[in-house]
Formats: sequence, structure tokens, C-alpha cells
Amino acid sequence: MSFDLKRIAQPQAAFSPQHKKLNRLIDQIEQQKIELSKWQNSQAEIQQYVRQKLLPIYSELHQILFAQLELLWANVQSDEFSKAEQQLLDEKTAELAKILKKSKSLLSQQHEFVKKIDVFYFQLRNEKVKAKAVIETQKLVLENSVLDDDEIEEWDSEKFQRERELHKQKKQQEKREQAEKMAEQSLKTVYLKITAMIHPDREPDEAKKVEKTELLQVVNEAYTQQDLFYLLKLQLQLETNKSLNPKALSEEYLKFYKMALEAQSQRLASQIDDITDAFHWSEKPKPKNMQVKDVYKVIDADVSVLKEQVKWEKKRLKFMGKLSGLEVFLENGVL
Repeated sequence: MSFDLKRIAQPQAAFSPQHKKLNRLIDQIEQQKIELSKWQNSQAEIQQYVRQKLLPIYSELHQILFAQLELLWANVQSDEFSKAEQQLLDEKTAELAKILKKSKSLLSQQHEFVKKIDVFYFQLRNEKVKAKAVIETQKLVLENSVLDDDEIEEWDSEKFQRERELHKQKKQQEKREQAEKMAEQSLKTVYLKITAMIHPDREPDEAKKVEKTELLQVVNEAYTQQDLFYLLKLQLQLETNKSLNPKALSEEYLKFYKMALEAQSQRLASQIDDITDAFHWSEKPKPKNMQVKDVYKVIDADVSVLKEQVKWEKKRLKFMGKLSGLEVFLENGVL
């Protein structure tokens, strides 16, 4: 905001423990706002860097993989391969179709070709799953079998991990929604409270009236921009100055400030996460304090890996172009 908020002039010793917690929370949010601004300002630059460094390599790689897909699809229905070799061909062809169906580097005709193959293997997998389910059901009925203790324990453990992860995701989503709701409710409440306290029409002193008019303009701007943090901090300062003694603020006021500030902090954390998640491509967990420089390091590392992959895939494509080369791959299980 253009209006400069000054710190309350009393020493920290004058504040209650609850008020000191609020000040620490305010400092935390100020740091979050700085971090969010840094990420927002870096987004366009990072995206441009990705377009310059990664997209050309991905485009080249996907064209090579598409050429491989065409060769493999032409050999899928050949009678020259054994059942085991045919299975390897199917697995590799399905894998390439799965990769390329999300590609943004292919032409529309190429996408149609990939989609056709992907649908074919999707239907094939469904048929196999249904057939397997029927066989397993019949087997259980015939043998009246039950899982042994080790199998039950392993199944329970996997189920527990899945349920735990789903519960964690659900709680995070609920926390985000609660923070958003609390922030929206608090914004209007705080705005109305401040405007009632500083309205220029109620000020008899002309000098103070001008000052309050300027402050009201800034408050209106903050409300328009939904800057809850600025309004909360201003209200806290006005309430403290009004009472002349920080300890005079009621527990009800302090509790409201704490809840509203925590909601704002959670909202900022969610906004930062949304940005950093978009720039985290690794299967490993995202670093706790991910920095902008970390994104560039990941991009550069990905570029090096992709360049090596392009070289290898070109060699693979060259061998696939000949039946003898394809047979060598199949015999060694490295298709």
C-alpha cells in the first residue's frame, strides 16, 4: 500500500503475551507476502526460461518417440515374433502412446494416431482386468480359500497408507477452504470497523480531517484489493492507540485478530504452494523452503538429462528401422 503504517510507539514490554504473539504473526505474514511477491515476479521469467531451454528439446524428443511408435505399431500384428516378444512390443507401444497423448509438440494428425493406439490398449487392458477378475473369483469360490496372516497384514498396511494419504489431502483442502471463508468474512468486518473509527465527517479538527481522508482512501484501496492483512494490522494499531494501553484490548478482540491473521497466513501459504507446485516436476517431495534458484537448477538438470535421452532415442530409432535391429532389442529385453 502507498500509505506508510508506523509501528506502535510503546515498548514490547507493555504488550500482553497474546499481543506479542500477534506481533510475531504479523512479522510472519510480512515475510510470506515478500516471498509470494518474489514468486509472482519470477513466474514469467521462469516460464520464459522453460520455453527457451526445455520446450525445444521436448519437441525434438517427442518427434523421435512418435517415429518409434509408428515403427512399433507397424510390427505389433506381425506373425514373426514369439508370444513373449509380442508382449514386449505391446508394452512398449502402449507406453509410448501414453507419453505422447499429452504432448504439445505433435501435429493434429499425429495426435489422432496416438489417440487411436492409446484407446486400443486401454480397451485391451480393461478386457484383461475383467477376465482376470472372473478367474480369481472362480478360483476363490472353488477353493474356498482365504488370505494367510502375512497377506492380510500386507493388504491392511497398503490400505492404511492409501487411506492416510487421502485423509491428509482432505484435511489440507478443508484447511484451505476454511481459511478462504474466514478471510472473506473478516475482510468486510474489519473494513466496516475501520471506516467507522476514522471517518472524516466525524472529525472536527481540520488537520486531522485531511489526514483521515487520506487514510480512508488507502483503506478503500486495500478493501478493493482484498488486502486483509493491511486492514487487520491497521485496525490493531487504531484499537491500541485508542485505548492508549495495549493491555486494555479485550481477549475477544485479540482472539479475533489471531484467527483472522492465521487465516490470512494460511491463504498466503496456499498461494505460494500453488505457484511452487507448478514448478516442481520431480517425483521426490518438494523441498520445504523451495527457492526460485532451486527451480532454475532443476530446469538445467532436466535439460542435461533430456539431451542424453535424445541421443539414445535417436540410436534406438535407427536400430528399430531394421527388423534385425528390432529383434536384437527384443531378444535382450531392452525395447
